[in-house]
Amino acid sequence: MNSETLANSSRNLIPGGVNSPVRAFNAVGGQPMFFNKAVGPYIYNVEGEEILDFVLSWGPGVLGHAHERIVKAVQDEVAGGFCYGMASPLECELAQYVCDRVAGMEMVRFVSSGTEATMSAIRLARGFTGKSDFVKFEGCYHGHSDGLLVKAGSGVATFGEASSAGVPEGYTKHTISVPYNDLDATRQAFKNGNIAAVIIEPVSGNMGVVPVKEGFLQGLKDLCVEFGALLIFDEVMCGFRVSPTTAAAKYGVTPDLFCFGKVIGGGMPVGAFGGRKDVMEKLAPSGPVYQAGTLSGNPVAMRAGIETLKEYYESDCFGKMDSLGALLEDKVTKLIAGRDDLKFTRTGSMFTLFFNSEDKIENVEDVGKCDFDRFGRFFNYMLREKKILLPPSQYEANFLASVHTEGHINQYVEGLEAFLIQEN
Repeated sequence: MNSETLANSSRNLIPGGVNSPVRAFNAVGGQPMFFNKAVGPYIYNVEGEEILDFVLSWGPGVLGHAHERIVKAVQDEVAGGFCYGMASPLECELAQYVCDRVAGMEMVRFVSSGTEATMSAIRLARGFTGKSDFVKFEGCYHGHSDGLLVKAGSGVATFGEASSAGVPEGYTKHTISVPYNDLDATRQAFKNGNIAAVIIEPVSGNMGVVPVKEGFLQGLKDLCVEFGALLIFDEVMCGFRVSPTTAAAKYGVTPDLFCFGKVIGGGMPVGAFGGRKDVMEKLAPSGPVYQAGTLSGNPVAMRAGIETLKEYYESDCFGKMDSLGALLEDKVTKLIAGRDDLKFTRTGSMFTLFFNSEDKIENVEDVGKCDFDRFGRFFNYMLREKKILLPPSQYEANFLASVHTEGHINQYVEGLEAFLIQEN
């Protein structure tokens, strides 16, 4: 069956025809496209077309798709069982690997998704501090748990919703949402004296890549120290993508807790949260804060994560991605020089082209002023005419992999240039 037939059929079986809203392509005026294979920098739709991929499963594909080393490791592990429901040595091995490399990560707990990681980190912060409220930033998305769906980015922003139906008011009364990059507003939020934590994407990926202001992260850290709150960096998307380890290392600010996903599972369903030992030891069974999961530490996912990170460091994956990002930034910046209708942002291997005529892009309000119809035309032009897959939302980041090449960068730039020419 082709994508159109599958889309029509799936809508009768799955809400909207998809299992995650952004896949519906609603924000770009399309319908779901179905894929059945991905290798290296390419993804293949059911029609058999080879498409250059800058989505990379929303971030985990630092090595590209179906890397031979990871595939073999997963095949070997699967032969011994899919899931034990008991502890496995691989959990300890991956935990050691992550803790050895991430400054400030003294202990870690594995879960099955980024949503679980952030939800659990918030609960842990509340249990540790004895306080109830937490601060998040407008446009930052931390998964779909009830208390975090307040002025979130990504799919929620794409559909123009400030929150979600089905979330009772009581679930969000302890959530204080303030503008990204606004330290004064954050300080105001602390005045209620009941802030357990501040959670932030230190490099945003769910409102596009909006650069963090110099000193903002350190300012958050200082506020947390002053008021006895914990600082949580949600690095589910930016971890291992903006530096060889974390955004925390890049900006020289160490949070109390990290949240990870994506890369550390090599594309398998994995999340993790961790940080200070005294905080983490409040988790059950060591402490009173409960968190559990049958699939947490799944051996197949742990093996995929271990081999992904080993290959990542042995092959200088970040160095390759960052160099490609710098090349792309240079070429796009030159192409759009003198124009006030486009803004290009990049941090490491994450980038966004904003169809925006504002002077600056500092928060989700600025992103909300983008020309979304024009972005949709660009997305569809690149997909249909140039066989390049971009995230189907202006609110999403694009990603590079170490298997991308200078030729792929040129392909993107030439596609953008052709789009701008055909507009006139």
